[in-house]
Amino acid sequence: MKSDLEIAKGVKLKEIGEVAESMGLDKALLSYYGPYKAKIDVNKLEGKPSGKLVLISAISPTPSGEGKTTMNIGLSMALNKLGYTSISALREPSLGPCFGMKGGATGGGHAQVLPMEDINLHFTGDFHAITTAHNLLAAMIDNHIFHGNALNLDPDRIVFNRVMDMNDRALRSIDLGYRMSRFDITVTSEIMAILCLSEDIQDLRKRLEKIVVGYTYDDEIIYAKDLKAVGSMVVLLKEAMKPNLVQTSENTPAIIHGGPFANIAHGCNSVIATKTALKLAEYTVTEAGFGSDLGAEKFMNIKCRQSKLAPDVVVLVVTLRALNYHGDHYENMVGHLNHLNHYGVPIVVALNQFPEDTPEDIERLKNYVEGLGYVFEVSQIHANGSEGGLDLAKTVVKLSHHKHNFNYLYNHKMSLHDKIETLVKKVYGGQGVVYSEAALKQLESYETLYPNFEVCMAKTQYSFTDNPKILGAPDHFNIHIQELRVSNGAGFIVCLSGKILTMPGLPKKPAAEKIDLDENQEVIGLY
Repeated sequence: MKSDLEIAKGVKLKEIGEVAESMGLDKALLSYYGPYKAKIDVNKLEGKPSGKLVLISAISPTPSGEGKTTMNIGLSMALNKLGYTSISALREPSLGPCFGMKGGATGGGHAQVLPMEDINLHFTGDFHAITTAHNLLAAMIDNHIFHGNALNLDPDRIVFNRVMDMNDRALRSIDLGYRMSRFDITVTSEIMAILCLSEDIQDLRKRLEKIVVGYTYDDEIIYAKDLKAVGSMVVLLKEAMKPNLVQTSENTPAIIHGGPFANIAHGCNSVIATKTALKLAEYTVTEAGFGSDLGAEKFMNIKCRQSKLAPDVVVLVVTLRALNYHGDHYENMVGHLNHLNHYGVPIVVALNQFPEDTPEDIERLKNYVEGLGYVFEVSQIHANGSEGGLDLAKTVVKLSHHKHNFNYLYNHKMSLHDKIETLVKKVYGGQGVVYSEAALKQLESYETLYPNFEVCMAKTQYSFTDNPKILGAPDHFNIHIQELRVSNGAGFIVCLSGKILTMPGLPKKPAAEKIDLDENQEVIGLY
């Protein structure tokens, strides 16, 4: 089989205006970024009915991932092949993983979003805008103190740091001369979360105003609005707020916008992009990062709660490779199914088939899943594009018309302590939470200041626990919370567990070593 890059280069792309017209979108609503990318003016889509929403999730992944993005793209193409209008709604890739270990995030095989090189690299500049808006506020904080500190900010209690969209462990701690600070990766930025949760520019402005930058010597909270930074931040983010339109390897529409990671952020594409797709198609296929314990949980309890969205179907992606990685007894898959059952949404288990998968292993998994009472389908999307996902698409259509009663996992009026305990017990299968002394003090303070906020757990993606080496579906374990951070504009509290890092490092042999331009000025080595 050809490589992903070879397949991508063999696709004859349509002019993006033609792709827009194929879903009934007026080309006049597009801002073009070359012939194959555009931003959508979403302000004129009000009043159109919304289609069905399909969420792609997965079991706990192996280090190389399990193909959620590929499944998302292929399912959307298969739905279009069946005669339904369907759009893939995805997150934007971060440059950090592209040049680090994970590689790109545009699907694979015959189910890709294109142009692959552009999407994986600078795309339409959204991440640069978010990084710049974030660092503008950080610069204005230090500038304010340099010029007299009229707000009486305590330098040792500034909680807003800088960001960049690259893995760089050297920046986890920086000395500014008069205080210590750090860089986080852009996908963890509260401004990334705010952009992805905002309904429109007005909502964006209100959320930016609420960002907590630090505390005074008298324990007063200082917000972004107090530094008069918000107007400039809105200007920087104006174009980045518009969702991006591209196409799949079968020339069907895809909307890509926003990109928070799910292991250290809330892991979903933007509310604006999802709602735009829902207005333009009968089926919107979206995803949430990593396993259901991270991405799907945050999609349900943060994104859906704040946006009033609700999925009609959940597709749980499994691979025999990952099942074997977790012990070959299906316990990890069962743990994810038990979690997803809490939401009351129909579930289909979809096997992302690899060439080495044997018919006997597939049949054994099928019988096991169906014995639990779930629908099971095999996907050959990677190898065959839409043709490999037709059975899955038919099942999704059927399940999407089943009556269901969507539920959140916890009541927003519960205490933060109880919300965290609920996640640990009902999602991870653990027995409790152990807080560091600093985290316990933060929790006590936040219970009073932010009583109705959601919880965003920062945790390893490789395990239900906070230890990436503990695989399968363990029990009788505790989650260890080291630190809490408030994202006031985003409306949630981030809980950092185990040894999770908000600024990753590059591996010993980063993907950057293989990326280059060939003699024809074409990108090579990007995957």
